[in-house]
Amino acid sequence: QVQLVESGGGLVQPGGSPRLSCAASGSIFSIATMGWYRQAPGKQREVVATLTSGGSTNYADYVKGRFAISSDNAKNTVYLQMNSLKPEDTAVYYCYAYVRPRAGSNFYAYWGLGTQVTVSS
Repeated sequence: QVQLVESGGGLVQPGGSPRLSCAASGSIFSIATMGWYRQAPGKQREVVATLTSGGSTNYADYVKGRFAISSDNAKNTVYLQMNSLKPEDTAVYYCYAYVRPRAGSNFYAYWGLGTQVTVSS
C-alpha cells in the first residue's frame, strides 16, 4: 500500500506564499507522476499542477505564473509553492501520485487526504 501525506495548508492572507508538501511512502518501486488537485466547496476536483518523473510540468491556466511544482525524488516528495494567493484559491488541496508498487506491476493512482488552504484577510 502507498500513503500520501500532505502538509503546509492553513489560513493565508491574500498575496501570501505558502508551500505545500506531500510525502509518499509505502510500497513504491517507481513513481511516474505526482501532482496537486484542489476542490473548492460546491465544485468538482480540478487539476492544479503535475510533474512527471522526467521533469515535465503541467499547470492549470489559473495558476500559471503564480504556482510552481517541484520534487525531491530521493524523498518521494512533491512540493507546491503557491504565490500571490487569491481568495478564489481557497480549497482543499489533494496530492496525487501515479505509482508502480512493485517491479513489473501496473501503475496505480493514489490520493492524499487533502490539506485545507483558506485565503482570507
